[in-house]
Amino acid sequence: MTVEQEIKQQLKDWKKIIADYQQPDNKRAWWQVINTFGPFVALWVLMYFSLDWSYWITLGLGLVNGFFLARIFIIQHDCGHHSFLKSKAWNNIIGNFCSFFSTIPYKYWSKIHNYHHGHSGQLDEEPRDIGDVPFLTVEEYRNLSRWGRFKYRLFRTPVVLFVITPIVYLSGPMRWPTIKVPNVRSAYKALFSNNFWLAAVYVGLTYLLGWEFLWVQVPIIIFFGTIAFWFFYVQHQHEETYKKWKQEWDYLIASIRGSTYYKLPRVLNWLTGNIGYHHIHHLSSLIPNYNLPRCARENPVLQRYVTTITFRESLRCVFNKLWDEQQERMISFREFYQLERARVAA
Repeated sequence: MTVEQEIKQQLKDWKKIIADYQQPDNKRAWWQVINTFGPFVALWVLMYFSLDWSYWITLGLGLVNGFFLARIFIIQHDCGHHSFLKSKAWNNIIGNFCSFFSTIPYKYWSKIHNYHHGHSGQLDEEPRDIGDVPFLTVEEYRNLSRWGRFKYRLFRTPVVLFVITPIVYLSGPMRWPTIKVPNVRSAYKALFSNNFWLAAVYVGLTYLLGWEFLWVQVPIIIFFGTIAFWFFYVQHQHEETYKKWKQEWDYLIASIRGSTYYKLPRVLNWLTGNIGYHHIHHLSSLIPNYNLPRCARENPVLQRYVTTITFRESLRCVFNKLWDEQQERMISFREFYQLERARVAA
């Protein structure tokens, strides 16, 4: 029996297992709003006053607030799945409110992200990078020109991937509709509306607080973008991930094997809204973030087959560059060229 067959057998009743955890708890949700926005605003004010002391202090506080912004984004993310609060209307209100902090358009991104949940790990899905960091298979990279390989290698360097790309993503694809998937088209109007009101808020606050507003806000956004991209990367491009062509793709296996359990220190798990339990989240996006740890704790079978990685182990993921269909794992550029030399020698 293969691992995939064993997963299907052991988790054949997965819908029943997760059913109880899909119920939103309004008290817990509202408390999360308070204990997330409260510290964020307090740190933001402290950053503003710290401009008179040292900008290095401002940046240090900005890094911490980048994590609180990640927690705000998780609230927005859950609202987009309509899992955070019981009321759909309130989910939309809170989700839209969060978007003015994250700068990520609520409805447009939610449509994209929900599409990702139904297609994560499908190699032939276009565009493949919806909800994931762009990647190539070994064969696709092999067929590139020298210039094409250079561009891909440059893109996959840590500085470009985790610093420059998030900035480009937030200022480009999140401002203008580039996703042509039919279900996403319905959110184009909401995207332009979000752009207008976001610009109005930023211009208004810059007018009231001066350029100091941007000196505080922009670093928080940049830190948040790096954190978010790192998590998406680690949770879908770990070495033993799951990538299949559509005819062989399976939703259950894609959720359990295609996502990680990112085992983080408790404080980081709290700051990132429990998104480390990514396999359970992909199994059911209707489980609110505050129910994910309990779901994992009370159902050990959900932890049995997932790839578990600690923060230290996750650092090795920066060497994962290409998907090798033969070995069914992510490999480094060094491994690719070793395989190429062996292939030529044979």
